[in-house]
Parts: sequence; C-alpha cells; structure tokens
Amino acid sequence: MAESPFPYRRVNVVGTSSSGKTTFARALAERLGVPHVELDALHWEPDWTEATPEVMRGRTAAAISGDAWVVDGNYSVVRDLVWARAEAIVWLDYPLPTILWRYASRTKRRIRSREELWAGTGNRERIRNVLGRDGLLWWILSTYRRRRRDYPERLAAAPHLVAFRFRSPDAAVTWLDGLAPNAED
Repeated sequence: MAESPFPYRRVNVVGTSSSGKTTFARALAERLGVPHVELDALHWEPDWTEATPEVMRGRTAAAISGDAWVVDGNYSVVRDLVWARAEAIVWLDYPLPTILWRYASRTKRRIRSREELWAGTGNRERIRNVLGRDGLLWWILSTYRRRRRDYPERLAAAPHLVAFRFRSPDAAVTWLDGLAPNAED
C-alpha cells in the first residue's frame, strides 16, 4: 500500500478500555512526529486516587495547548476541551470479544510484571482488583454498549472533526501503516 500524507495535527484516539488506545495513539504520534498525551496519566494519582475535575481539566488544557498532539482517552470531564481543539478522531470500535481478550492478556502480563502504570503513581494492577465492581472488567462491561451507541451521535454533533472508525485491530494497523511518516526532519 502506498503511504499517504495525513493532514491532521491534533487527534483524539477513543474507544472502550483495553481497545489499545494508548498503544495506537503512541504509534500514531510517533508516525506524525507529534507529542502523545495519555489522559489516564493525567487522571490517576498515587494509590488509585482520581484527580479532581478541576485538576484534570487544568492538566489536560496544558497538555493540549500546543499546535500538534495525539491524545488517547474518553474522559467526559475533558471531552469539550480536547474535541474543541482536535481536528480528527480515531475510534477503535472493536468487538467485545476482542476487547475482553486484550483486557485479559494485558492484565495477566501487568499483574505478573508488577508494571507501574503511570510513572510516579505506584499504581499497579492487582489480582484483588480484577473482579470488583470498581475494577476495569466491570468498567468495560458497563460502558461498551453505551460507547457504541453514543459515539455516532457525538461525532455527528461535532462536524468540525474528521472521524476514522476502525472495527478491527487489523483495519487500524493497516490504516496506520499507510500513513506517510512525518517529513519534517
């Protein structure tokens, strides 16, 4: 496939938790030669404490103040800020079995490695948090259908945004591989 230029310099990657937003956004940001912003890293503080809405909004506003970036995340508390500045949305809209497989694989790896999720927070996935009502699995199951229902309406209400919707990881990777690398070297 011939590589093609990608004219958008401010992109928000959205999708259900465990869809691979951060990995995809990091790769897209690298391809475009722009900063990557992970909203989870702005949201979570030590001991799994959530930043207040005011703090989250301030951190996000600062992170997206530049002319170019790729943001990953769906936080409604900052969606107005991100979408007001974004030019494009990449929606990783994968089937639930794909999401659940990715969740299980990633969680297993993170529990075994004791990987710190966001530098300086000390936050790690633990087996005791896997099945609780405040755990990520519950969050995935409780938000998956709502996101699939709500995103088309949200995107239609934001006509200034160009939307790219991918229904499989293969489609997303093929698209990403078809983008020309940043030529500003």
